[in-house]
Amino acid sequence: MTSDAPLVTILDDEPAIRSMLARALEDAGFRTMAFGRATEFEAALAKTSPDVCLVDLSLPDKDGLTVVHQLALEQGARVIIISGRAEVRDRVTGLELGADDYIIKPFDPSEVVARIRAHLRRDSPSSAKGDTARFSGWVAHFDRYVLCDETNTETPFSHAEGEVLRLFLERPKRLISRQAMQEALGGAAGESFDRAMDVRISRLRTKLKEDPKNPKLIKTIYGAGYIFLGDVQWS
Repeated sequence: MTSDAPLVTILDDEPAIRSMLARALEDAGFRTMAFGRATEFEAALAKTSPDVCLVDLSLPDKDGLTVVHQLALEQGARVIIISGRAEVRDRVTGLELGADDYIIKPFDPSEVVARIRAHLRRDSPSSAKGDTARFSGWVAHFDRYVLCDETNTETPFSHAEGEVLRLFLERPKRLISRQAMQEALGGAAGESFDRAMDVRISRLRTKLKEDPKNPKLIKTIYGAGYIFLGDVQWS
């Protein structure tokens, strides 16, 4: 294992699950850090920047959904929920709060490794695109996860919101169907994915100061998908 291998943090109050995941991930070439309490995990984040955070929702000292929301807003890492809560509403809530994926317990460790690898592959920068996109008076900095308006006022966006924004900016003036979004962004198709996309697009429109009744940049083509209407320059 090399020092530049991706770092995966594991936040779960069950020692057996932490050990199982750490062993599987390290055998697959990842570095790991494991925590049983949210306070320990959050203290470690001040000193390190993980590539992927695995977060259980049932924690002894803090609500897991609160941790997920804070990670989505404040960290550049991907957030994958691992939870015994299998209800659709729990999956939808987790994805709405900014999680990139949701894995239900019990799970096979190899599935977790495969999901992490798939997410990191999608996160690799395209040779044809950079980390900065300019469009319609806005600048999106994907290395810092912020939007800048014409007055240089910065508005942060989550990693999950950034995935959707980048998808639009890489395919301007082209219809993007729900199926195409699901294939590009990963995750299981269905109600939870559709709801999560609706929330992320709504939040992006708010951050781009769009009129929700008549958006100019991200247009909904009912029954077909979405289209981004701005001109985009990458650097």
